[in-house]
Order: sequence, then structure tokens, then C-alpha cells
Amino acid sequence: MPAIQLPGALITVEWLHNALASTPTNLVVLDASWHMPATGRDGEEEWHSERIPGAGFFDFDRRICDRDSSLPHMLPDAELFTTELRRLGVNSDSAVVFYDSLGIVSAPRAWWMLHAMGHRHCAVLDGGLPAWKQSGHEVSTDGQQDTARPGNFSAIRQPTLISDWREVLLATTAEHVSILDARSADRFHARAPEPRPGLRGGHMPGARNLPFDTLTNKGHMRPLPELQRALADLVPPSNRIIASCGSGVTACVIAFAAHLAGYRDVAVYDGAWAEWGAGHTLPVETGD
Repeated sequence: MPAIQLPGALITVEWLHNALASTPTNLVVLDASWHMPATGRDGEEEWHSERIPGAGFFDFDRRICDRDSSLPHMLPDAELFTTELRRLGVNSDSAVVFYDSLGIVSAPRAWWMLHAMGHRHCAVLDGGLPAWKQSGHEVSTDGQQDTARPGNFSAIRQPTLISDWREVLLATTAEHVSILDARSADRFHARAPEPRPGLRGGHMPGARNLPFDTLTNKGHMRPLPELQRALADLVPPSNRIIASCGSGVTACVIAFAAHLAGYRDVAVYDGAWAEWGAGHTLPVETGD
């Protein structure tokens, strides 16, 4: 059985379907669906009832996360990440494809996490599970979980891809760093309350607003020229990008779009507004 190379960071449903049909030895497909608590939806429960055949579940909210942190789904240490990815059958030479049940919302979070732990042979399925189903491809609905053979992946944390509040604070006044916030304009300008209680409204000083859903269209990433224009309007080409959002999930849509658009110095502020907006020690701006 052949090994396979991913054609890029964004793959089509047809490419994945054909790749799975060739039964490659190194392809791992993982469902990274996640939903805001207020929706009442559970990504893992939905994965049990409907998934791409052979897909495992990448639970970055309750399992593949820093379980000691009070902040939601923070990136864990390399040891825990290694253990969990091996459990999912990921090897050092694996080609990993992530998808989610909303098209492209949470899959880029898993893609970024794998990059941040040193494995770049990974991609996001354009359109996710909805596009897979719309193309008429088979889904597993039996509720049975396939047991993966343990992998040999080893995580190596990549510090330049991960920002903390200290770096973001410095970036608020830095000339060559751009902070991009993926939240809605109303939340960014404090015209709407934050969904998590106890957080201030507003944004980091100097941050620019780039709502994540302006980078997608009906669950698919927008064409490359559109992504490049959206970013070029906000970020000088030589600048480092730090992406943020409410809790570090949709910031990764910005990071993913920037990667597709050719930016190479891109980080995600993992604590995001869940950390920055709590308390009253970090500076906040509101309005336009």
C-alpha cells in the first residue's frame, strides 16, 4: 500500500475521497468539530453518529488540552500531545487531514496545534463534513469507533507559532507586528457582550478586526486572491501576525488563511480574549 503526500494545506473532498480509495499507509483523518457551549451541540457525540469512514475524533476541548488551565482548550505540553496523537494513530510520517461539521470553523485549530507541535504534513478539508456529504460520499453512522494502531509521533513545541499575553502586550505598540482579531465587529468594538461571563468588551490597543467568517464562504475558504487582499489591507507584507479571538479557535482560521496567502511569520494568541478580557490589568480599547 502506498504512502501519500498532501498536495497543500487545503484539500478538496474529491482529493480526499480518491486518496482514501487508494488505501495509503500514512493517511490519518480526524474530526476536529467543536461548538460553543450555548449551542448545546457536542462534537464528539455527533462524530459517533456521523463521520467520514475511518476518521478519529480530535478533542481539543476536553482531552488534547491543558487540563490544569482555567482557560478553555489551551495547548497542552508536548508530553500530553504526544500521548494523545499516538493514541489517534499519528506517526512521524503521517499525512493528517482535519475536518469539522460546520465546514471550516474549528478544523484550523487542530491544524495549527499540529503545526505548533512540529508536524507540518497536515491539511484542512475544504467544506468539511457538509461538503463530503453533499458530494454523495459515504459516511459512517453505526456509532462504532475504529481503534487506531498506536502511532510513533513525537511532539516538539514550536515557540514562534504560539503567543502569550506578554508578547501581545509588546505587540500593541510594536511597528512590525500586527494583531488580528477574528471576533465579530460588534464584540471587537464592545457593541455586543462577550458570550463568556465576566469578560470586558473591546479589543487590544492597535488590533485590527478581521472576522473569521469573512474569510470563508458557505463553509469553504474563499479563493486565494480574496484571502490575499483581505490580509494585505490590514497587514504590511513584512509584519509578523498574531491572531486572536474569543478562546483561540477562530483565530486559527486567520492563521490558516495567512498561511495559504503566503505569510510565514504567524502566531496564535492561545489565551485570546478569554484571558485578555478577564480582570482589569491588560489595556482595552472600545468603539471605533
